[in-house]
This record gives sequence, C-alpha cells and structure tokens, in this order.
Amino acid sequence: MVVASANNVDFMIKGVTKFQAFGQELWVTTTEIGLSIVTIVILIIAVIANRKMKRATEVPGTFQNIVEFVVEALDNMVNGTMGHNAKKFVNYIGTIFIFILFCNIGGLFGLRTPTGDFGVTFMLGLFTFGIVQYQGIKNHGIGHFTSLFQPFPVLFPINLIGEITNPLSQALRLFGNMMSGVVIMGLWYGMMPIFVKIGIPSFLHVYCDVFSGCIQTYVFCMLTMVYVNDKMD
Repeated sequence: MVVASANNVDFMIKGVTKFQAFGQELWVTTTEIGLSIVTIVILIIAVIANRKMKRATEVPGTFQNIVEFVVEALDNMVNGTMGHNAKKFVNYIGTIFIFILFCNIGGLFGLRTPTGDFGVTFMLGLFTFGIVQYQGIKNHGIGHFTSLFQPFPVLFPINLIGEITNPLSQALRLFGNMMSGVVIMGLWYGMMPIFVKIGIPSFLHVYCDVFSGCIQTYVFCMLTMVYVNDKMD
C-alpha cells in the first residue's frame, strides 16, 4: 500500500491573493472567501424566504414548510432558555445560529471551514462579550462591577478572570472542535491512498461537519443566551 507523504496534507489557511492598502501588504485568505460565500448564500436564502413568506399560502409548499420549521425551532430554543427576555434576542440568536451552522458545514461543499479559524470564532466571542457587558451595565448599573467583589472582596481577581475568559472559552471551544474536523479531513485526503478517498470520507464529513457542526452551533448559542440572560435579571 502506497501512502502519500505528509507534504500532501493540507489543512492550513491559505493566502489566495494579495493587495496593497495603507502601505501594507494584505492577503485575501481561504477564510475570507469562505465567509463571503457563506454570507452570500445566507442572504440569497433570506431574500427568497422573505418573498415566499409574503406570498405564503394556507397549504404550504416544501420551501415554506422548511422556513416555518426553522423559524419555529429557533423561536422555541430561545424562548425555552431566555423566557420573557427571548423577544429581545431571538433575532440575534437566530442570526448567529444560522451563520455559525453554515460556516460549520462549509466543508461539505469544499470550503475550508471558516470557524476553523480562531480569528472568526474570537470575533463571535467578542460580540457575545460586548452584549453581556452592555446588558449588565444597562440593567444593574454600578452593581454590574461591584458584583465582581461578591461574595467576598478577596474573590475579585477570580471573578474578573471568569468574566473575561467567558468569550475566550466560547471561541476556543468552537474553534477547537471545528479545527479538529479540518485536520482529520486534511489528513485523510492528504495521506490515504486513492481507493479509500472514495465513499469513506462522506461518513467522516457527516460526523466532522454535520454532527459536530450542529452540536457546536447549539452549544455556542446556548452559552450566549445563558450569559446574556444572567445579566438581564
């Protein structure tokens, strides 16, 4: 059995094209291309869904059924976790759920999974962090900061570290799980002989992209809702 060399393994972020801006050399990478494709696909689906739902019928077709199922499922998920606060955040949670899910399953369509880039997941974590801090200040005022000294002032460093590391842990969890799938698929396609690259990778894609992608999307959104809801009451 002839196995390809490790040099054929490819799971790194690649620079596709470069350009100059503000005196600096900048690269368009596979991450930016993946994010652009995902965004365009979501926008196209959103426009079509909007037009279809404006002409919704009492006897829905397949597409209308899918749209209604997705909206209802997301609405139930947010309501079940956030309760009376759900109405304020259902649109945001629904948006990041769909965005992260499409990014996670990008490997099925030949993309390098965008969420396999820590820069992407870190920004998603920062968005959550910003919303959490805003809601904490909005609803509790100075109490948002004094709570870091509870139940004892000596615990302030631990409470502060815990507050700061929440978005980092979210980002690392999503990145680590998706990057592991990228590495597994890269090793399989790069080092296995040709006859095992047909058929078998589809089962790996189902686990690494679909199963793991759905689970990690749900976990990220669930943690976001829990963190935000904690600052609402």
